[in-house]
Amino acid sequence: MYLSTSDYVQHKHAPGDAWRRIGSTARSIGRSAEIDRLGATLVVTADHGMRAKTDADGQARVIFLQDVLDGWLGAGEARVVLPITDPYVLHHGALGSCGMVYLARPGHRDRRLRIACRQWAAWTSRLAREEACYRFDLPLDRTGDLVVFSDGETVIGTRPAEHDLSALDAPLRSHGGRAEQEVPIFANRPVAADCRPRHNYDARSISR
Repeated sequence: MYLSTSDYVQHKHAPGDAWRRIGSTARSIGRSAEIDRLGATLVVTADHGMRAKTDADGQARVIFLQDVLDGWLGAGEARVVLPITDPYVLHHGALGSCGMVYLARPGHRDRRLRIACRQWAAWTSRLAREEACYRFDLPLDRTGDLVVFSDGETVIGTRPAEHDLSALDAPLRSHGGRAEQEVPIFANRPVAADCRPRHNYDARSISR
């Protein structure tokens, strides 16, 4: 079973408060004794983690990457696409911790980007398409020339005008980067060493 809901609560509330607000889900899992008695293996995990993305004053820490690249490379040389962009922007403002960069002239990128990217070290890491796809199981035909991840306390935007943050009524919490990769995985019985999952999607392969 894959339960797909908006992660609105986790975007709006820190872990302790969020857990109380999803208590009914937790209690339902706790009443799964019958599943255990039937001999089934019950595995509970999540699709991603979540972190606060604000400074000490509660203001969102945002890198507007499209503006940055336009300044470094010139307008029209790069396009930033944010995977988190979706219809449900009231809780994250389409701001996440990953950005795909598509270059107009990938063959001419190396020297200019190598010089420019020295300035990225403080707040991002970046990988070429092939390495990013290999490391994170991404589809090669739908991944940018560069994949950029912000640090754990920062999100990536395109331009300020493309992100309406007026609806954010709580300090920004978001996800999508390497800092939110680790998630808990619980099982109702011991799992054999050769079946222990490396990724959350390995839960379907767990056996007794």
